[in-house]
Amino acid sequence: MSPATPPEAPRHPSPALPDEEARLRELGYQPVLARRMGGFGNFAISFSVISVLSGCMTLYGFGLGTGGPAVMLWGWAGVGLFVLCVGLALAEVTSAYPTSGALYYMADRLGGRRWGWYTGWLNLLGLLGAIAGIDYGAALFTGAFLNLQWGFEPTPGSTFLIFLAILLLHAALNLFGVRLVSVLNSISVWWHLAGVAAIVGALAIVPDRHQSAGFVFTEFVNDTGWANPFYVAAVGLLLAQYTFSGYDASAHLSEETANASVTAAKGIVRAIWVSWIAGFALLAGLTFAIQDYAGTVGSATGVPPAQIFLDALGTGGATALLLVVIVAQLFCGNAEVAAASRMVFAFSRDNALPASATWRKVSPRTQTPVPAVWLSVGAAAVLALPSLYSPTAYGAVTAINVIGITPAYAIPILLRLRAGRDFTPGPWSLGRWSRPIGWIAVGWVAVVTVLFCLPQKSPVTVDTMNYAVIALAVVLLLATVWWYAARRSYGTPTPYGGTAREEAELAENIV
Repeated sequence: MSPATPPEAPRHPSPALPDEEARLRELGYQPVLARRMGGFGNFAISFSVISVLSGCMTLYGFGLGTGGPAVMLWGWAGVGLFVLCVGLALAEVTSAYPTSGALYYMADRLGGRRWGWYTGWLNLLGLLGAIAGIDYGAALFTGAFLNLQWGFEPTPGSTFLIFLAILLLHAALNLFGVRLVSVLNSISVWWHLAGVAAIVGALAIVPDRHQSAGFVFTEFVNDTGWANPFYVAAVGLLLAQYTFSGYDASAHLSEETANASVTAAKGIVRAIWVSWIAGFALLAGLTFAIQDYAGTVGSATGVPPAQIFLDALGTGGATALLLVVIVAQLFCGNAEVAAASRMVFAFSRDNALPASATWRKVSPRTQTPVPAVWLSVGAAAVLALPSLYSPTAYGAVTAINVIGITPAYAIPILLRLRAGRDFTPGPWSLGRWSRPIGWIAVGWVAVVTVLFCLPQKSPVTVDTMNYAVIALAVVLLLATVWWYAARRSYGTPTPYGGTAREEAELAENIV
């Protein structure tokens, strides 16, 4: 059976079949994943992937030298508003197409096979870059914890070994099934909220001295080597934009979520605005508590937030808060592996990846795409390899995440705008606000995609170059080459009840 041919519909559907299972069959897919996640669990996975205790903390040192406090705080507020527009627009399309393929399936249905193909490859690059960025950040913080506790001196090699151990842990946890993933993500929400409250509270109460509000909200610092302050401020937005990514996880888990046409859309939006508030409080709390700016930037721990904890709270308090952060980052990485593996599964189900027959296999016991989990963590390990040789590689990995996944968010939104009245909304819709919010979202994504292809340090050398743009070019080149090998086998199925226009376009594109 070709991937463009929908599986045979059951002649006598069971009356006990959930509505979402029927909807999935209407979209052309037979349900094979276990639908065991509720609305809170779906919100929790996107909230866990955004993870302010991962993104804000791991790139805090980057922010200290790329615009400083002013860019971090005001950048967070501004970026969060634009990302909320992206999330609202994406949620509307998710409600209409609640599948594990998420972004690429939406693009395919609204624009055709090539739109879906390139959206899928961009989304996959972003998701794998996110796993690498999150888990490598957790490894950096683990090294800082070991330094405080036992005097361990982190090196690139030892940090990479910790990173590999974390990847193996997340692979193992994801192999147990989506129910465990859902439980861990639900715990993660409360851990993150309580962790932010504990960090901000401790940093507000314990230190005898705090920075002034003027310093926190107006101090501009430029250690990039670039002279133009506007350029520096623009590049400094990476901290916020990197953190505000991964909320498509709610869409990727929609085939495992009850009432996904509504709950997956709500999960995206709720994850963004809750993270927006929590992240602003966290960044403000950290910045007010800086005791020695230069010492924080050049911390012997290798992690500036750890130095803030150490200076403000002493070794005991710093160690305790680092543990809070590390556990939150582990929750975050685990959720990202779940989202990425579902993307690999869905993309392989439509024959888009080399060896697709392997990656789309699902365990009959746990109903989990086991090979897809292993491919996700293995690819993330490869993406992080340059960190062994370049001190700026981590910034490049985070930029890979942003410039891979962010355009993939905008493509379905743009195609939905282009479709106009031909787009049939799902049960969750923006109504008359759909077009203005959608155009704001598309415009913002176009700006940040260009920004994060730019070099972050001057002069530009082998060590300081932004390799994210090379990774993006390589993926687009490979996707183009592979298109000519796989275009006859790749394709999403024709939806049951699809329009004649959709069926005709699909038949034309398969040729």
